Amino acid sequence: MVADRFDRLTWRDTYEQAAGVRELAAELAARHECAEDLLTDVFLAAYKPRVRVRERAEMAPSRLVNHEFVSALVESPEFGEVRRDTVGDPYAAAMALLAQGSALRGLLEREARERPDETPRRDGQDTDAAAPGAPGAPGIRAAAHSAAAQASRAVRQEASLMRAWGVGPGELERLPFEERARLAERLRTGRLAEWAELIGRFRQMAAGERARKVENTTGELVGVTLGDDLSRVVPSELAGLGVPALRAVFAARYAAGELMLYDSRGEQPTGRGAVIACVDTSHSMYEAGPGGVTREVWAKACALALLDQARAGGRDFVGILFSAADKVRVFRFPADRPAGLDTTMEFAETFLGGGTSYQAPLGAARDLLEREFDDAARARGDIVLLTDDDCGVTEEWMRGWNAAKHRLGFRVFGVAVGAPRAAESDSVLSALCDNLRSVEDFTDVHAAADLFRVI
Repeated sequence: MVADRFDRLTWRDTYEQAAGVRELAAELAARHECAEDLLTDVFLAAYKPRVRVRERAEMAPSRLVNHEFVSALVESPEFGEVRRDTVGDPYAAAMALLAQGSALRGLLEREARERPDETPRRDGQDTDAAAPGAPGAPGIRAAAHSAAAQASRAVRQEASLMRAWGVGPGELERLPFEERARLAERLRTGRLAEWAELIGRFRQMAAGERARKVENTTGELVGVTLGDDLSRVVPSELAGLGVPALRAVFAARYAAGELMLYDSRGEQPTGRGAVIACVDTSHSMYEAGPGGVTREVWAKACALALLDQARAGGRDFVGILFSAADKVRVFRFPADRPAGLDTTMEFAETFLGGGTSYQAPLGAARDLLEREFDDAARARGDIVLLTDDDCGVTEEWMRGWNAAKHRLGFRVFGVAVGAPRAAESDSVLSALCDNLRSVEDFTDVHAAADLFRVI
């Protein structure tokens, strides 16, 4: 690869910071004299904005295998996809290099077997013997395409993982190398690994529903008015578009805001106070449903999508994890500060265990909304209670709850997760909630779609 001193400085800095790269280099260089140069070239092929491979005639014979491999690599369509995520990003380029480790190892071992006098390191001496011949070229090209495919999968998976957890490219590039590597490892392993796909699908669904975020979406039709809202144009107006002579008339009336539109009542923007997600983390929430997804995972993925919803609306978000009466954890995400990834992951990973009590978490949510109402004069918060149980509350507590609800104007949405009995009309959950639904298929994110239209 043609590279300037800044490119090589980036490689050396990355090499020093990336333990995985150093380990791969040490392993390959112990047996193959050309290995370090090959790793440098593969890294730069992913990192540099403009790639130029040296002419074959400029290469030492012992480096022609590198030339063959890198030339085939940069010409492969798969590697073009890789570069969309790695150009200018040393971490991503190093990750792509490491993903190609097995292909590089296989390439060098095969070349060593086919030309034993060429590539192995012996006594630290470079043996510039005969160049790789035609027999090796197809194998080298195959190795390059395999390596590009491996890198493409690794880069796509990590990008998808980061997007699922709401980590943007700009935020990633600001992270120190080792911190970014630890974050990626943490998200790839343990309890968080199984959540990424569901969280990603929840976030995509919620983003689509935000465009429809009004109460009584269709509204009550009360007549016809004039305006330029094409989504409410009456059919007779649209019929004019089918007549060439009337199209200019339609355009003129549209420009003047004089098209006949359906008039409706009941369409109003929603949401002003905080969004509070109360998530049950009692023992029974560990139970898995269809696809092996647990009740806890579905509930927390929904809650994280509600965090996005609050962010999009400039609203505070609070996540309250609960189980028994004495087990409550509160996670605050103020609208005026970035949602810290560490706090987000702690919210996702925390599981309290034990039984289920509604009064403690709902009381905490009510108190938060009361303070917000008193301090910032913001009313109409939204509480979402995600649980798989139905439990009693005292009459005194219920009277206080209803009084606060009337004063503060908050709404309560309930989701019975894998517990249809809790969503029946005679349940305590039903008495507490203004809007209640039951979810039994934990692979389905659309079961909660209407939440994201009205919150």
